[in-house]
Amino acid sequence: MATIRIPTPLRAYTANLSDVEVTGATVGEALQDLINQHNALEPHLFNNGELRSFVNIFLGEEDVRYLNGMETAIEDDTNLRIIPSIAGGSEQPIRQVDQSALRVNQALIISLLVLAFVFNLWWLVAFVSAVMIIGTIWPDAALFKLIYKNILKPANLVEPDVIPDNPEPHRFAQALGGLFTFGSAASLLLGLPALGWTLAWVVIVLAGLNLFLGFCVGCFVYYQFNRLGVPGFSVAPIPVEVDQER
Repeated sequence: MATIRIPTPLRAYTANLSDVEVTGATVGEALQDLINQHNALEPHLFNNGELRSFVNIFLGEEDVRYLNGMETAIEDDTNLRIIPSIAGGSEQPIRQVDQSALRVNQALIISLLVLAFVFNLWWLVAFVSAVMIIGTIWPDAALFKLIYKNILKPANLVEPDVIPDNPEPHRFAQALGGLFTFGSAASLLLGLPALGWTLAWVVIVLAGLNLFLGFCVGCFVYYQFNRLGVPGFSVAPIPVEVDQER
């Protein structure tokens, strides 16, 4: 069964339970089962059947509003969290990203692309491109993130490093990397090795900047587009004072 973590202010309505096991194939079904078990919670979570704006449901480090909302699929071992909005009256969701998952992703991208370069394996570049593009479109299917989540983190080989951050700029950066590696693989397949490996090394260098120096070029570009009001780049940087509070 899936589990929902209840924040302290709402535990008075769950008989002081901090975690409640629920059934359901989606976030919406899980929340409905939670309400069925603890009816007094409903007005604190929903208003006329809609999730209240100051109630944030997280699947791992992702706000489900930025996944597939109430239709986000869950599994039997899924852990959901109900997280209140930022203190002080703001209805801005508290958003967090596990930087360790990002670093594992970057390390695997670098390693596989360098291996592809050394052994001249265009198909390995194509594989990395597919992983990056699929992970951008369907974050829950991101292979390198799954390796971190299901293998490295449970084995305590990599410790979580969850900080206030927005996932969208990182997805944009990954989308750019996926497009560059796609162009690399296509160029190699068409007999244009100079162009192909140049594109691959651009991705290696940019991933290295993020991994070793903590500078995400794709995120920087995303936020510049946000400041310019470009459609589709609606998420602004998290304020410094919020980052410090967390």
